[in-house]
Amino acid sequence: MKHLTRRNLLAGAAAASAATALTPVANSPASAAAPQATTQAPGWYRYKVGSYDITAVTDGRNTFKLPDTFVINAKKDQVNEALLAAHMEKDMMTIPYTPIVINTGAKLIVMDTGTGEANFERSKGVGGQFFNNLKASGYDRNAVDLVIISHFHGDHINGLIKPDGSPSFPNAEIMVPAVEMKYFMDDAEMNKQTSERMKGVFAGTRKVFDALKRKVTQYEVGKEIAPGITSVATYGHTPGHTSYVVASGGKTVYVQADVTNHPALFARNPGWHAFFDQIPDMAEATRRKVYDMLVVEKMMVQGFHYPFPSVAYVEKAGSGYREIPVMWNATL
Repeated sequence: MKHLTRRNLLAGAAAASAATALTPVANSPASAAAPQATTQAPGWYRYKVGSYDITAVTDGRNTFKLPDTFVINAKKDQVNEALLAAHMEKDMMTIPYTPIVINTGAKLIVMDTGTGEANFERSKGVGGQFFNNLKASGYDRNAVDLVIISHFHGDHINGLIKPDGSPSFPNAEIMVPAVEMKYFMDDAEMNKQTSERMKGVFAGTRKVFDALKRKVTQYEVGKEIAPGITSVATYGHTPGHTSYVVASGGKTVYVQADVTNHPALFARNPGWHAFFDQIPDMAEATRRKVYDMLVVEKMMVQGFHYPFPSVAYVEKAGSGYREIPVMWNATL
């Protein structure tokens, strides 16, 4: 028996290519190539939690050159090792965005809104996909009853307004964490900022909520803010960052927002501090607490920055954790 080696594989591939090149095309009616596709299918995936329909709706992604300080307490070489271990590209970072829609049967609820429609054109369709995919999933933005926001970073709030500044969800109540609203609408806090990034976060927040005339409903953590949806304090990423437990019929999913960013880095290495974690030590403590709970409870987690469709279980892996993607279901 011939052993399978890299050399054998490469030699076989070369031989197959040569044979194909020598085969007369005219004698093979099935050899005509179809036009190559240039786009993906619409990006949405639906699953059940009890009687609730959960639809993960991708907003696309952002790919950029890996900054030296993307993780502020780890060397770039270590970050690259983690990227390569996850079969991602060295020196490049790709961050997916996945808002969700919850159909309770009585209400249609959007949780976080993506980078906004203006980003679709700006990114040439790589990001800002949420509203196209929402429509493809069968939902009309005008039918949305409630939008729940986890925190005030642009990839979570920019979809609240259209490029012209009008509301993206004209018939929806907008709910935001009270702690987050208090912090980011405080002029004294805004004036304390020294980094260009944080100045930009404050400016972006004001742009969105001023366009909405700040007509939002503030909610407290630890309470049921909609039927079957309980808010959970997960502070650290931002001062008022909030996650949720969605429960129906004895089933649950933990909607973690940004407790971790991409799990290949921050679940595997929960002690790593991303440069966008505003209170890094608190973000780390929150991450470990939440992930320990997910392991013990064997609870599904929906991660905004997980690879699409962004729903998984979590288990311990060495000094960190790893996600086990939930099996894709072809039916509900």
